[in-house]
Amino acid sequence: MARTRIRLTHETAEATASGIYGIIVGAAVLVTAHKVAAWREVLAVVVTLIVYWVAERYARIVADRIHEGHRPAWHVVREQLTSGWEIITASLVPLVVLIVVRASGAALLTAEILSLTTSTLLLCLAGWRIGSGGRLTTGERIVSTVVAGAFGIALILLKTLLH
Repeated sequence: MARTRIRLTHETAEATASGIYGIIVGAAVLVTAHKVAAWREVLAVVVTLIVYWVAERYARIVADRIHEGHRPAWHVVREQLTSGWEIITASLVPLVVLIVVRASGAALLTAEILSLTTSTLLLCLAGWRIGSGGRLTTGERIVSTVVAGAFGIALILLKTLLH
């Protein structure tokens, strides 16, 4: 049986940061979603994250041109257009939770809260993972976990206050 593993860290620091950022942005879109349908919320999150990805890639290509003083080489453009996908893929697990919980008959708000809780747990795990390999003490890892989780908790609180 194949084992699925959720990746909290990626090949590069930028990819890991993109994944964390994607979780936060995806959760923020869910917070502002109005009770319509789960599939519309999933679509809103995915489209928003694609727009963020395109904007980020565009900004990097333009910044390269500004700072290098010439048109970026094709391999640089290709590299930019084939990287950074973690901003989208990191939000897939919370979105699957939203779909599964809603499909099981739960209220949309319940599915949203559980999806946001999943995002929060992923952020906490990423915060804990930061200190792996002895780079942080246990106390520092706890602080890192709490700070990362605070983003998700703030979004859950905001969702409950708005709805």
